[in-house]
Order: sequence, then C-alpha cells, then structure tokens
Amino acid sequence: MSINFIDLFSGAGGLTTGLIQAGLNHVMSCDFNSDAVQSLNLNYPNSLNLYDKVENLNKRRLQQLIGNKKIHLVAGGPPCQGFSTIGLGNPNDERNSMFKYFLKVIKNLDPEFILFENVTGLLSKKNELTLKEIIKRFNKLGYLCKVEVMQAQHYGVAQKRRRLIIVGHKENYKFTFPKKTHDVFVKGKYSKPKVFGDYLKQLKGNLKSDEIHDLDNSMKLNSLDLKRIKRIPEGGKIRYEKDEKKYLTKSLKLNVDWSKIREGRLRENHYHRISRKEVAPTVNTHNHHYFHPIENRKLTLRELALIQSFPVDYKFFGSRTSIIRQIGNAVPPILAKALGKELKKSLKSTKSSGKDKSAQNQYNLLELRSKAFRYV
Repeated sequence: MSINFIDLFSGAGGLTTGLIQAGLNHVMSCDFNSDAVQSLNLNYPNSLNLYDKVENLNKRRLQQLIGNKKIHLVAGGPPCQGFSTIGLGNPNDERNSMFKYFLKVIKNLDPEFILFENVTGLLSKKNELTLKEIIKRFNKLGYLCKVEVMQAQHYGVAQKRRRLIIVGHKENYKFTFPKKTHDVFVKGKYSKPKVFGDYLKQLKGNLKSDEIHDLDNSMKLNSLDLKRIKRIPEGGKIRYEKDEKKYLTKSLKLNVDWSKIREGRLRENHYHRISRKEVAPTVNTHNHHYFHPIENRKLTLRELALIQSFPVDYKFFGSRTSIIRQIGNAVPPILAKALGKELKKSLKSTKSSGKDKSAQNQYNLLELRSKAFRYV
C-alpha cells in the first residue's frame, strides 16, 4: 500500500525529507518562499513542489494538482504568530488565516491523519486558549489529537531542538508517538545522543564541489571578532558577565552594561564554539554566533545543515542569508523520519471496527509545559 502525503508550508523540505525516508510517498509540497521551493526542486525533481500560497489551494485547485490520488496524510507547520490568547484572534490577521487555510485543505482532502508542527511557545500560559482552539478545530473535522513536545536529540539528531507536534487521526485509527532512542535509558542501558563530532565525520573527503561548505565566507571575521574567538575554548561561550570575565581581556570585552540586562544574561550565546563531544544548540535562522570547535571561523552552511540532520548531499538554493533561514526553519529530517515510521505503522495497521467510545484527545498541558520550558 502506497501512503501518500502532502506537506504545506514546507520550506526547504526537512519534514518532507524525513517522511520520504520513512517510506511515505511524497505527492506535493507547497510554500511561498521561492528559494525554498527551488531547493525542493533540486532534491526532488520528480515531485510536485508548488510555489504558491496555501490560500490558493481550494478544492478545484487541489483536484487539478493531485487528481484522484488518495491523500492519507496532510502535514505542515502553518505560522501561528498572529494568534491572540482568545480563540483565533483577529480574523483579518494574515498569519491566523494561514492556519484556517491549512484546515480548509484538510477538509477538502479528508486524510486519515494530520501532522501539525510548531513552536513550543504555543504551550505557554498566554497561548493556552489558542492551543485549545486549534485542537477544537481539528476535532470538528473529525480528528482526535495527541500532543507531544519532541526533543530532537532523543531521536538521533545532534541538536537540542524542541518542537510542538500534534498528530490528528480519524477515530477508527490509533497512534502512539515514537519511543526515544537516544540520550535515554533503553532496557536499562544508556543510549548516547548523537553529537556534533559524529556529523563532522561526514565532511571528510573532497568537498571542493560542495557550494554550501563555504569555507571562504565562514572565515570572514573582523579583527575584533577574530581576537575574541581565539580566546574561547571548544564548548565555550559568552552569555553571562562571568563568561566575559573568564574568557576576554579588558580590551576585548563586549559593549554590554550587564547591570541593565534583563536576568543578567544575553538573549543568545555569543562566540559559541560548538563542542564536538556535545549535542549542538538549536539551529536558528541567523546563527551568526556559532563557531567551529577548533578553527577560528563560523560554521559553514553545510555544517549547519548537518546539525539539522539534512543528508550531506542535500542541495539548497539561494543566498547565504536565504539558505541559513531555510535551514533554521526546517524540521530536522531524522526527527520527521521517526514520526513518519509511526504514522506508516498506524496507517497500515488494521483499523478498529466502528467508533472507539473511550477515544479522546490525549495531552497533559502541565506535563507538556515542563518538557517545553525546562532547560537543564
């Protein structure tokens, strides 16, 4: 049985890639970032990678694009920044509309499963009603929802990244989130996480033809940055005043009044040398503070893509700034693969007969908040 999926708000294809690796059949991706769609075309030239707004995917348009293919899974991460703390907020806010158009596609295609991924900020107290409204909208379309905070390092990604995942399924199906495989005890034995050094090994060999292993660009540091990074050891970083005092001389100190900074810390780590022996921090959409473990340079685009668990030969289109944004916005493919395997298992299993009277949404908000916002 071929399990077909589409990926909306797909970006450069992190989620798409993981679901394909899990054995699902990629029918279509859609995004309104032209560079991201070009990246998809470079990697999946035989798939339909649509440069368009999701709002244009009405029933007639979907019929033209997909034909009579049965879609079993609709996946995506619609932007939710415009949601207020009550319901869906301003109906004229374009960012709210993106979620509504996501719902319309689901309604038109009627898949067995939906996969919604987003920022863990949706679990905050101020967004509680928003999250409940999202789940309520899925319920109205006939889907029971299971909600989880998935941490990428628990599934073989060398990165401390957390995402909110909602899986919705028709009432005659069942779904369980994938079991943790890394940085956890399995049958009494500790399974180590993947670390940045594991991924750096993939870069050995001739990489001169790899356009995004951009060593020349990564070495472009001004004299002050170069002097500062030379004093930072592997794994070191500056976030607190104590870090500045530990690593930098008086003449190299940051232009920071620590007494006026909220919580006495910088919002991000500065001059962070990623350790080869540790799980890397979250790859975001700028990453100008991440440096190589031992070389006096920033990380290359390829190294950032590897932290996100993209295949070493994955291609990206666009400027350096555009590619960093594509990488930072992506779902780590290996995390998506773990989800895809469980979705595949659920879709192939025998459906329960009729409606399960005990079936209900499954999530514990307090427990989810603990997973989302507890940092150790």
